Order: sequence, then C-alpha cells, then structure tokens
Amino acid sequence: MIKFKRTLFVMLAALTLMSFTNLYLRMTAETVIVIPKGEVVLVPVEIIATPVIIDQTNMFLDAIGHRESSNRYDVVNGWGYMGKYQFGKRTLKALGYNVSRKEFLNSPYLQEKAMLDLLHHNKKILQTYIEYWDGKEIHGKVITESGILAAAHLAGPGNVKKFFRKGVEFKDGNGTKMTSYLTQFSGYKLNLD
Repeated sequence: MIKFKRTLFVMLAALTLMSFTNLYLRMTAETVIVIPKGEVVLVPVEIIATPVIIDQTNMFLDAIGHRESSNRYDVVNGWGYMGKYQFGKRTLKALGYNVSRKEFLNSPYLQEKAMLDLLHHNKKILQTYIEYWDGKEIHGKVITESGILAAAHLAGPGNVKKFFRKGVEFKDGNGTKMTSYLTQFSGYKLNLD
C-alpha cells in the first residue's frame, strides 16, 4: 500500500508539473485490484500524458490592439490608419482586402482576420530571422518571435530586416520606435501555424 501511495504521489506531482510546462512523458503505475477473497493484485497500467500547448495569441492581439487604439475598432488616426490595429489601405490591399473604410471599421471580424493574415504574412517573410534570432540578444534587445512580428506590424518586414542586418532604427509618424514594439511585445507564445 505504501508503494501504491508513493507511485500515486509521483504521478500526480509529474502531471501537475507538466500542466505548467510544454513537457510530456510516459509513466507506468500499478493499479491495486482487490479480489473478493481479500487478495491484493497489482496490475501495471501505462499512463501517457500529452503535451500542454501554451497559446498566448489572444493576449498578444489584445496587447497590440490596446497600444494601437485602446482596442477600439472604430478609430481612425490623423494619417488615416484604421481600426483596432491601425491598418493602412495599402497594407489591406496587399493582403487582398478590397473593402471600404466604412466596411472595415464596422467589422471587428474583418479586422481580427486581417491582423491574423498580416501576422502569417510577416511570419513567412521573416521566418529565417525568427529561427535565427529567437532567444538571442541584438543591439541590447532580447529577441522573440512575438517581438519580431509586432515590430513588423509597426514598421513592415523590410525595416525589421534592416534592423537585424545593420541596426537601423525605424520610427513611425508619431515617433514610435520599432524597437519599442520588439521589446514591449516580446515573450508571447504564439500559435500561428
């Protein structure tokens, strides 16, 4: 019985630990079966724990939306950038969205879809940079995939590449530095596959 309790404790501890990580493992345990005559039989049982996938994509989108527009879908700034994520008409057109300003501002669904499409688009363009720099430090900044994609949202993927190749800093019309996005939105676990 002591062996069973110890095994059960180890299994529960491992499962608890796994729920806070992306790890998984295989364990075997013994299940106690009591036969009607009072005999105890230990039967081996295999327990397979599956990996826990951490997805902070919605938190990331909420954080960027808050920075861009206080998460308001109906906002247009002085340069004509629209919606929660402050899209320009050229970016929307490049992504295949041929919609009017009114249609775009009145559709939270369309804005969220456009943002996910932009993230996928930028990830494709910047994949080699993400693979190489994720977790490393450059020009005093710790680099992560989410930071790279946030910087690309602000400055475009071409300016992100310039930063990595030459250390060239980009600023938008409000004076916001691309590297502020690179660091502010760093560390989110995104599920964009």
